[in-house]
Amino acid sequence: MKAVTFTIFLLLCFSRLWAQEIMVEPAAKLLTKFSFKQYTGGVIIVQGLLPGVPDSLNFILDTGSGGISLDSTTCADFQLPIRPSDTTINGIGGMKKVSFLFNQTLNLHGLQVKNLNFHVNNYEVLTSVYGEKIDGIIGYSFLSRYIVTINYDSLKISVYQPGKMRYPQGGHLLKPVFTSLPIQFMTVKDRAKLGYNFYIDTGAGLCVLFSDKFVKDSSLLLKKRKPVITGAEGMVGRLQMQLTVIKELKVGPYRFKNVPAYIYQDDYNVLNYPFTAGLLGSEILRRFNIIINYPKREIHLLPNNKYFEVFDYSYTGFSFYAIDGLIVVEDVIKNSPADLAGIKIGDEVIAVGNLFNLNIQAYKQALQSPNSKIKLILRRNENLITINFKTGSIL
Repeated sequence: MKAVTFTIFLLLCFSRLWAQEIMVEPAAKLLTKFSFKQYTGGVIIVQGLLPGVPDSLNFILDTGSGGISLDSTTCADFQLPIRPSDTTINGIGGMKKVSFLFNQTLNLHGLQVKNLNFHVNNYEVLTSVYGEKIDGIIGYSFLSRYIVTINYDSLKISVYQPGKMRYPQGGHLLKPVFTSLPIQFMTVKDRAKLGYNFYIDTGAGLCVLFSDKFVKDSSLLLKKRKPVITGAEGMVGRLQMQLTVIKELKVGPYRFKNVPAYIYQDDYNVLNYPFTAGLLGSEILRRFNIIINYPKREIHLLPNNKYFEVFDYSYTGFSFYAIDGLIVVEDVIKNSPADLAGIKIGDEVIAVGNLFNLNIQAYKQALQSPNSKIKLILRRNENLITINFKTGSIL
């Protein structure tokens, strides 16, 4: 009788243990690690390979992209088999119907990312902005499959197979709403203090961008604020926006004071107002080392060595682009510092200060000091001219 009772007791114990069994999530596994380049505004450039294409291609890593894309000239150069479609994409600057390159494999430093459908767009304007060929944009189609860490201190990206991720101490874990883009609730303050949703956009080389409708409806800006007009670039080409400063921006526990802010006339409601007010760009995001965990719907921020860097408050009022090996002025805002100094559309920029290297990134950085006197050497009508230019300030 005792033996039978003991057997039943064991069976009960095993039954309880089985009911309490907990599945342990495997740790995230490192798949690849590689370097990236950083352009003006903190925009990230990574290189990848496609089958049949002998050269490495340059991609912008963009949490603000809902898919993955290739430049139309890249497709033409390598005779890639694109197919027309009725699909329309929305982006800053407007709407556009796109073609596709289907079922491709992207090689990212040994990681084979399979079954990708690239939509095809013309990124000539991005190439002219950065002075280097931009072959495409990597967004949700890649990011949704992995855990991606971005270390702006070492300029390294690590890609992990989804799993249990140990986040570093001293940072903060965001819990954005995820559609195909991450959307984070943040606080902005100027005349008013408001909490609202913003897209997290590593592909936008700015601090923060607001929908003009949000600015109007919320009365966010101080009445004495007079935004200036500045040049910008969008999906369909060059455009103009307003540029100003707000008193404070807060994401998670992190506060930034006197933040440059763009205001975009969103005629196509690309920013999806009133659900979202705008986007948070890479000029803020590059001040953190970031872990993007789409599978868990988490983004971890850890302040890095650039956290306390001063924002760019300079205002020039002219835009120049790399075109056919030259750096050419394409836009001059009326009554801006550039206009008052006599800079003209079509001028070729030869030197900025002591820089004669025709590096558009270096030229832009040299103009990022407000209220500074800088000598410009320009070519106009085959003649070299010198202009003693003084940058303005948006503060």
